[in-house]
Parts: sequence; C-alpha cells; structure tokens
Amino acid sequence: MTRTLTVLLGTTIFVSTALAAQAQELNLYSSRHYETDERLYSDFTDLTGITINRIEGNADELIARMEAEGANSPADVFLTVDTSRLQRAADLGLLQAVESEALAERIPENLRDDDNLWFGFSQRARIIFYDSADVAEPPQTYMDLADPAYEGMVCHRSSGNVYSQTLLSAIIENHGEEAAREWAAGMVNNFARDPQGGDTDQLRGLVSGECDISISNTYYFARAIRRDVDGLNEADRANIDWVFPDQGGNGAHVNLSGGGVAANAPNAEAAVAFLEYLASDQAQQYFSAGNDEYPVVEGVPVAESVMALGEWEADDVDLAVVANNVPLAQQIFNDVGWE
Repeated sequence: MTRTLTVLLGTTIFVSTALAAQAQELNLYSSRHYETDERLYSDFTDLTGITINRIEGNADELIARMEAEGANSPADVFLTVDTSRLQRAADLGLLQAVESEALAERIPENLRDDDNLWFGFSQRARIIFYDSADVAEPPQTYMDLADPAYEGMVCHRSSGNVYSQTLLSAIIENHGEEAAREWAAGMVNNFARDPQGGDTDQLRGLVSGECDISISNTYYFARAIRRDVDGLNEADRANIDWVFPDQGGNGAHVNLSGGGVAANAPNAEAAVAFLEYLASDQAQQYFSAGNDEYPVVEGVPVAESVMALGEWEADDVDLAVVANNVPLAQQIFNDVGWE
C-alpha cells in the first residue's frame, strides 16, 4: 500500500495537508467495548481533524461483515481484543500490509504480525489470583494449575472464550502438544465448578468462596482498584492475592488488543495515521490510565492501579504463532471435556 504521509513524534501526529484534504473521516470496525476509548477517538480527531465513524460488534460478527462486503467494504481499520481474531482476519485476506517506520520502531516484533498485517497496541497479563486465607502455597506456573493438589479449587472461563484459547495455544507453543493436553485434562479435574462467566466472575468466585484459585486478565482486577466494581470492593479484595506465573521461566502470558488496516480501506492513509496514533505516547499512556492495560511501547508509564500489581516478566513468545495454534487448542479442549 502507499506509505502514509504522517509522522509520529512523541505524543503528536502531524498530518500532511494532502492527507487532511482527502481523508476527513475514518471508518472503524471495533470489538473493543470500553467507554473510556471515547477519549482515544476524540483525541485523534482533535489532532488530525479526521472524524471516526464506528461500527461496533463482536470480532466474529465484524469479520463476517467485512467478508460479505468484499471490495465494497467501507471498513478502514479493524480493531479487536485478541490476536486470534486479528490473525483470522489476516488469513482471510481482510487486512493489508502497512509500511510504517513509526510502527516498526515502536511495536515489539513479537507483538505484531510478521508481514505487518496487524499490530498490538495494549496488553493484559493473564495471571493467577487466589484466596490467601485458604491457599498457603499457590501455583507459581500455569502448569502447576493442573497439579492434583489443587483438585476442586480452580475456576476458569469456558473453552470457547478467546482468553482460554490463546492461553492453551501459548502452552502448546512453549511446552508441546502432549504437555498441553495433559495440562487441559488436569485443569478439568481441578475445576471447582463448570466453566462460566467472564474474568470478573472468576474474581468474584474467590470472594464468594466458590473458588480458591482463579485466572483473570490483570486489567479486571486493576479496574477494581481504580474504581468501584460490584462485588470487588476493597473489603471483598482483602484476601485476594496474585501470582504472575512463570517468572524465571517463559514469563506471564499476555493477551493483546490490536488492529490492522482493512484490505479495501477507502481511507487507507488515514487508517495508518490512526494506527500510528495508537502507538503514540499519548494514546499508549491512555490505554493504561483509561482502561488499566499495559502499554506495548517501552518506557511509557503505567497507571497507579496497574502499577499496584507489581513488576513482572512477560512471555516473549510470538503471538502471531500463538494465534495459529488456536484450532488445535480448541480440539484439545473438546477432547478433554473442557466445556
């Protein structure tokens, strides 16, 4: 595609007169559903004069819509909260390669597609939470979660959830298919209840006593530190402690929110400008301050609510490779009876 005429310098985007003249709007297909993202969009418009038109839905619905629209699709940018859907969109030919020095310099290689079809812009660590009143020796790795010592203690989401799928996909990549299959079977044996609910529900399970150990993305807990979340107030969280798994080993698994430029984008240069904006210091800092996520750009400060969780090392596995393991992960889930 034609190289965009934007330049990213720190927190400011300078858009060329030519771009401003030909692209006054941007059509964003997004499965991010956070009210705090409104600030991201309005700031981009303030900086560039480009209006963002949003079409929102779950990622699978948006992918199906882009497929059905074909070459006539108005989509400029596809934005979602997991790499598996980004990779699926790429595999279906719904995204185009982006040539951007700013994105290449700021987004780590393992957090973007090898062919620059998609880029990660914010991340959440998927970590172990536990009831410190009941668990004296919490699991220190993901593999430990399948230890028979924790039988009947663990809560987790369903196998159809993308966070479940990408975690098992990373385990496949790091430990091999056989070990991943054994882990999934051990997890099923250790469930305290049938898989259900979202990440916040896994944390509430610790409060209610249904679970002693659960897994959640960091930003759900950090959000409860920053503002009121029903069932997770300060008193509710008093006995909840956490472990960043695999420190000293592979590192903690990361879920990535990211996006790419649509293959038939009518406003392609504006689309690249938007992606570059999401990699700017201003937007990166707001991902953390507004939604309790971790920036992907090194050196950008994190919010106090996020910082409260402590320092940790991330798994540097290539998330594009992890995304390709999702079909096998789902098959393993089906085989071991993970609902």
